[in-house]
Amino acid sequence: MKPKILLVDDEPDAVGLVEFKLKGAGLEVVKAVDGEEALKKARFILPQLIVLDLMLPEVDGLEVCKILRRDPKTQAIPILMLTAKAAEIDRVLGLELGADDYVTKPFSPRELVLRIKRLLRTAAPKEEPSDRIEWKELYLDIPRHEAKVKGKPIDLTATEFKLLAVLAQRRGRVQSREQLLQDVWEYDSLIDTRTVDTHMRRLREKLGPAAKYLDTVRGVGYRFVEGDVK
Repeated sequence: MKPKILLVDDEPDAVGLVEFKLKGAGLEVVKAVDGEEALKKARFILPQLIVLDLMLPEVDGLEVCKILRRDPKTQAIPILMLTAKAAEIDRVLGLELGADDYVTKPFSPRELVLRIKRLLRTAAPKEEPSDRIEWKELYLDIPRHEAKVKGKPIDLTATEFKLLAVLAQRRGRVQSREQLLQDVWEYDSLIDTRTVDTHMRRLREKLGPAAKYLDTVRGVGYRFVEGDVK
């Protein structure tokens, strides 16, 4: 079965070009021209990936991203933002709201297809049971609060374990410090985000060789990556 891509854009020229390239790469394309249609189709068809423009009628792309990330049915679907808004603050905001990648117009169609295929590959392992995670030398048993690296138990505090589990369950997706404070500590945004940095430093020290999977995204937060960070 071909991976299904939801393409959300109200510019006919951009839609035509992207649709042609994606179909040529063996992907199925479903289109939406505004935010409301995008939300309805995302919830109905549950695509493998969403290509989302920011400047949309009805509901803008950032709001669509926020809504999809709050919905348990759609929160794990990779989102690639494709937009003319190229300022750094726009890219950072998009990633903070849950986008997995950000491509600015004008863009290279070949590069876009490669980025989409990469996101589809990294999204696939999320289908494994969420209560037990095995990734190379790292093993997590969430109900038992058990972490091992190369078969050796790692002594983690409850907070360190929860932080690692959240990142591993959402691997490939950038998690902002604010989002981690909410999901791990259950704090509001008024709490100092350096709390996250301190725990990440301690967690990396304890994980030893498996610390390479915890990547810092400068100015945004952290993510669990599926390879060595260069």
